[in-house]
Amino acid sequence: MDIITTHLNADFDAFASMVAARRLYPRAFMVFPGSQERKVRDFIEVFRPEGLRRLKDIELSRVGRLIVVDTQSPERLGPLAELLGQVRVHVYDHHPAYKGALKAELQVVEPVGATATIFTEILRSRGLAPTPMEATLLSLGIHEETGSLLYPSSTDRDAQALAYLLRCGASLRVVAEFLRQEFRKDEFKVLIQLMEEAEDYTINSLKVRIAKATVEGYLGDAAHLAHALMEMEDVDALVVMLSMEGKVFLIGRSRSERLDIAQVLSEFGGGGHPQAASAVLKDMPLELIQERLLRVVKELTRAEVTASDVMTRPVITISHKSTVKEAEAAMTRYGVNVLPVLRGEKYLGIISREVVEKAIFHGFARSRVADFTSTDALTVEPQSPISAVEALMVERNQRFMPVLQDGRIVGAITRTDILRVMYEEQLRRAQGLRGGLKAGQPMERNLRRLLRERLSPGLLELLERAGRAAEQMGYGLYMVGGPVRDLLMGRSLKDIDLVVEGDAIAFARALGEELSASVKTHERFGTAQVVLPELKLDVATARTEYYESPAALPRVESSSIKKDLQRRDFTINTLAIKLNPKDFGLLVDFFGGRRDLRERTIRVLHDLSFVEDPTRAFRAVRFAVRFGFKLSRHTEELIRTALRLSFFERLSGGRLYEELVLLLGEQKPLEALQGLLKYGLLEVIHPQLALTEQLQRVLKGLEEALLWYRLSFRQDGPEQAVLYLTALLSGLAEQQRLQAMKRLNLSERLQRKIQKDISQAREALRRLPEEDPAALYEALEGLSLEALLLAMALSSAEQQRRDISRYLLELRKVRPLLRGEDLKAMGFAPGPVFSRILRSLQREKLRGRLKSRQEEEAFVRAHFKPSTSCMS
Repeated sequence: MDIITTHLNADFDAFASMVAARRLYPRAFMVFPGSQERKVRDFIEVFRPEGLRRLKDIELSRVGRLIVVDTQSPERLGPLAELLGQVRVHVYDHHPAYKGALKAELQVVEPVGATATIFTEILRSRGLAPTPMEATLLSLGIHEETGSLLYPSSTDRDAQALAYLLRCGASLRVVAEFLRQEFRKDEFKVLIQLMEEAEDYTINSLKVRIAKATVEGYLGDAAHLAHALMEMEDVDALVVMLSMEGKVFLIGRSRSERLDIAQVLSEFGGGGHPQAASAVLKDMPLELIQERLLRVVKELTRAEVTASDVMTRPVITISHKSTVKEAEAAMTRYGVNVLPVLRGEKYLGIISREVVEKAIFHGFARSRVADFTSTDALTVEPQSPISAVEALMVERNQRFMPVLQDGRIVGAITRTDILRVMYEEQLRRAQGLRGGLKAGQPMERNLRRLLRERLSPGLLELLERAGRAAEQMGYGLYMVGGPVRDLLMGRSLKDIDLVVEGDAIAFARALGEELSASVKTHERFGTAQVVLPELKLDVATARTEYYESPAALPRVESSSIKKDLQRRDFTINTLAIKLNPKDFGLLVDFFGGRRDLRERTIRVLHDLSFVEDPTRAFRAVRFAVRFGFKLSRHTEELIRTALRLSFFERLSGGRLYEELVLLLGEQKPLEALQGLLKYGLLEVIHPQLALTEQLQRVLKGLEEALLWYRLSFRQDGPEQAVLYLTALLSGLAEQQRLQAMKRLNLSERLQRKIQKDISQAREALRRLPEEDPAALYEALEGLSLEALLLAMALSSAEQQRRDISRYLLELRKVRPLLRGEDLKAMGFAPGPVFSRILRSLQREKLRGRLKSRQEEEAFVRAHFKPSTSCMS
């Protein structure tokens, strides 16, 4: 016998999942292990599904398989838990797995907002469309569990499931009716008692409220009471304790990412989400439970953010002996408005751009910085709570806060840093007040769960070990750039790039020693590579850079993670994930990269981006094509401005060629070239280069030829980028082509090859015969693979393309069976006659006239005589 069950006090998600599971296990009985929420009981009165049985009517000894939905907790299965270890178990759930979770032979656990979403997807994939009533019930489950898609746990898959269920006939009127919250008289009485018995505690700066009540009789579902209390009061977390019918029900809610309420209530045998959880205990004094609850909350609440968590380090400083003019140059070079002033290694004070500019205006450019330093600016220590730092900066109107330790500056906090902390706190509170943010909003900054879902256990452990190693050395460690971007986009990770706020080479050596891995170092650039059997970790010191002139290579200096990310090309590449143990998985997003990922936009970081490095324009097009993104309007305008001001003319040919090769190596090179055309970037290669209708047809033909070759020969073939460049340059006249290749600084060897391939491809098309395979072979023999594929692209005649493909697939492999030794045995003396004989044999074989060795020997004897060497 098969049993489908769920957790105690079943909600709509649980009940809907049970009904859907029976479509997959049609002979199974549905059995609740205990009570259900009141509205679920009301729904069952209207719709009593076939196969629903009472627990007391089931003979447990006959159960062979247990199908558990919407929970992985053995403690929440009531009497059915005694079957565990005796029967086969299948689990379907959307809650995160944990150490004590059910062990099952089939485990379907997906990171979506509701288990009903998982079953909707399964039914849809198997062609088992739900009835309108089943679709309504599944919709109820998803709406209730995701707060109608407002909870942060909501995903696009939940939205797609709801859309499908609507098409299957789900009734939104019924959904709205059953989800409407209305307090009964007895519930309102309990709510008043909870408000009167509530106690507030400040734990690690979080406001935590514990409310308790004793209920006579059975109240039913009380989750909406907790929700109402959270809406009434501005608290960070709430636990409701209800003593009812010999049990104590705990209902928890949390608005702060520093307190995972599911983790708290798991200590009491419960579970749920970080923002909402519940547990059921045997009856005991509420005061004892409250005492234990406070201890657990204190243990599990992460400490408040401090100055060391927010500050930028290392800090760009200036000596008190430097001149005011030198201070101005440093501010411009590094893009800062305040500089801490040092006397030796000790902090003296700060100097601002406003003071510097006024001093220069009044003729003090050569005066010492010390003469204009503000020595009374407030400072804080690394362990100072960020709330205290925020108050000081607001009260004293100080936009730059030095962080000192033993008189030395170890970091700095700006108004932007404070605004970011305040913004994130506002989002967290908004999440709690509204029951969650819309899916996709940048609320969940800690990506620990995402890392666990997307990375292999081995790679996850490696990153955790790296974070611990950095922590021991006093360094901040981050995974940065492309890997973080790809992780958030759900793409596979090919490389891991790490940035260290410290000595990258020293860190790499320490990590390599711990992992027993080899380490390659590049002292000049401050980078290293930790080489493992199946992975390479690229490690770099956090750096900043500045450009001494447009299009020049940048000068690089060590700096903070914020400055390191600021020097990158586009916002989507400025994301980082902290790997230190305390903040493992914390997303660092200074420049709105996650927002632009969500909005599918390529955006530069600052207005001089293409002036400093014009190659970024080609990169912008490459990323836009790769990801299907658009360039922001301002980014497009900056590209056109850089073209108008001729900054691309200063770009070296080598750097231009490198970017062009990367762009043409993408999966959609023609689309990438069309992007270059759109922004006028083809003219950077040559003024006459244009994607004419004819050239676009050639490039499209090349795409088809390459695809045919890869499918036919199961290999990549020639280098794609160079082949597309050859096709692109074929659209220019020969002299223009030479100019374009010179602009790209191509090697002499590559220039000769491109010219030769274009010439041979065109000549071959002129020489291709109508039918004779031997003549076809001779027309194409000796051409490089690149020239042959280019010829296929250049030709507009279907027959010519078939002839070239026939040559590649068949004709070029045709060889006579007879060899030189065979001819000697037939009485021929070695010499030019051998070539003539073998050539004649090959022609006849190509024409299909010679099939066997005997036929070849007969042909030779008939047409050639050993004494005279030749006879036709």
